[in-house]
Amino acid sequence: MRVGLTGGVASGKSTVANMLAELGAVVIDADALAREVVERGTPGLAAVVEEFGDELLTPEGDLDRPAMGRLVFGDESARKRLEAIVHPLVFERYAELEATAPEGALVVHDIPLLAESGRADGFDAVIVVDAPTETQVERMLEQRGWTLEDAESRIAAQATREQRLAVATHVIENTGTLDELRARVRAVHDELAVRA
Repeated sequence: MRVGLTGGVASGKSTVANMLAELGAVVIDADALAREVVERGTPGLAAVVEEFGDELLTPEGDLDRPAMGRLVFGDESARKRLEAIVHPLVFERYAELEATAPEGALVVHDIPLLAESGRADGFDAVIVVDAPTETQVERMLEQRGWTLEDAESRIAAQATREQRLAVATHVIENTGTLDELRARVRAVHDELAVRA
């Protein structure tokens, strides 16, 4: 069974992904793949440099992720150009990794921008980790040390809460305790595992 997992920034999606992995799901992380496809020496990094210039490289020749983030989260056109390079490479790696999953496995694709990508229909189920915008901002300020401006620009660059909920087959609300979240994750996992 192919499951899409998504949620807005600081919604708790990564925590849910870890819980699903603990329950035996095969989790494929889009963020990790997005980093992998632009590592030093990759065609992905060469394409990013060609599009945006080598000022986005560190002295060691790696992608300067904070500089790239500042550029694309403040400029929708730049973000779309970056996504046009990175997303096809990530989906190619997804297919490769998915092909190695055991028969009958629950394969969870952890994709932060699933609602934005228009690919939600390609999954048997879509889990959306949901938290109110105020909660997301609070977590970014307290847990990540971001500025209010950074937090708001990240949220503005993503789909709205309503757009994410519109693609959901399962919603995991993340506003309570870790134990409450774990119970919700287990319930969704068990329901999906029966169908796998």
